Amino acid sequence: MATTAESTRRYAGPAILSFGFRPFFLFSALWAALAVPIWIVSAAFGDGMVGAADGRAWHIHEMLFGYLGGVIAGFLLTAVPNWTGRLPVTGAGLAGLFLLWLAGRAAGFAPASLAVPAAVVDCAFLIVFAAVVWREVLAAGNRRNLPICLMVTALAAANVAFHLRGLIPAIVPGAERAAVAVIIGMVVLIGGRVIPSFTLNWTRAQGLAAGPAPFGGFDKAVLALTGVALAAWVAAPHAPVAGAVMVVAGAASAVRLWRWRGWLVRRESLLWILHVGYAWVAVGLVLLGLSALAPAAVPFTAGVHALTAGAMGVMTLAMMTRAARGHTGRPRVADRSTTLVYVAVLAAAVVRVCAPFHPEGAPVLLGVSAALWSIAFFGFAVAYGPMLLRRSI
Repeated sequence: MATTAESTRRYAGPAILSFGFRPFFLFSALWAALAVPIWIVSAAFGDGMVGAADGRAWHIHEMLFGYLGGVIAGFLLTAVPNWTGRLPVTGAGLAGLFLLWLAGRAAGFAPASLAVPAAVVDCAFLIVFAAVVWREVLAAGNRRNLPICLMVTALAAANVAFHLRGLIPAIVPGAERAAVAVIIGMVVLIGGRVIPSFTLNWTRAQGLAAGPAPFGGFDKAVLALTGVALAAWVAAPHAPVAGAVMVVAGAASAVRLWRWRGWLVRRESLLWILHVGYAWVAVGLVLLGLSALAPAAVPFTAGVHALTAGAMGVMTLAMMTRAARGHTGRPRVADRSTTLVYVAVLAAAVVRVCAPFHPEGAPVLLGVSAALWSIAFFGFAVAYGPMLLRRSI
């Protein structure tokens, strides 16, 4: 049986369909760069340009299920073959998945009269993708990654629940929080595997004796605590008990990050950005916890955007750049354009989190954050598009 690498070398079709990260990373980045300005314009001039949904709902949906759904697909379609030893989805199969994702983005502009078929089209992608992930993991008997299957399924279910807003309006806030919780769960689980591993490889290559602490009981405890905190937040986001658990989980995540010794990789942007991205998890959990404990002092949206614009935005760009370089044969070293992309997305996250603390200047800060966000993702598309569209070196 051919290995993943042999299958990739034998593939003779268009380069962009040779691996899942290629179409999904490129077009998800372009969509992230476009969707935020569309939301800003929609908020300023009316919601008619985003179909049946109001601007806020459309923005939340397209960030969580559109952009992040696409990036998760690109990452897992690339990672699962390495985890399972099975061949990657390429060619026509990959094209079909990508077209489903693209159709979902177009469906967001459908008028109210087509809301039901548009919802069906949009939901199809994550449902089919979840089925693909389950098939690959089960066929390989890879029980270690069953939690990933469950998380992708939960994300698909949250998307379905989001589209039930017309029938059950009360379900939508919970669906939004569930999607955030699932994606942060992926960051905590997968980030906890790759960040210390990449850091250890680099420190060994540099001849450094000290490296990240190995995975152990403390990490398992943090994973469990974070899961409990996120579940409590989904169920009762403003309850003081949930807030207290979130603060403790955030503090524990900060200690976990400190154990990975991120300061050792400060000379390599491709690595320090992973540590900074994970730091946003700790910041977001603490802010959300404090917003429940002291709502007059800490706005709820500050914590939400620390997790979304911060943890999700930064971590996805960090993983996209690293995976794109490694899987196209480039050295895993950040060039100047990559570092500038990181700076832009970090600045966008900081400004967005600060905006709710300054209501009088919030419109300007939102505009600045949106511009920086678009610069970061357009920058990725410009810098990495050529390597994603061409065959590996």
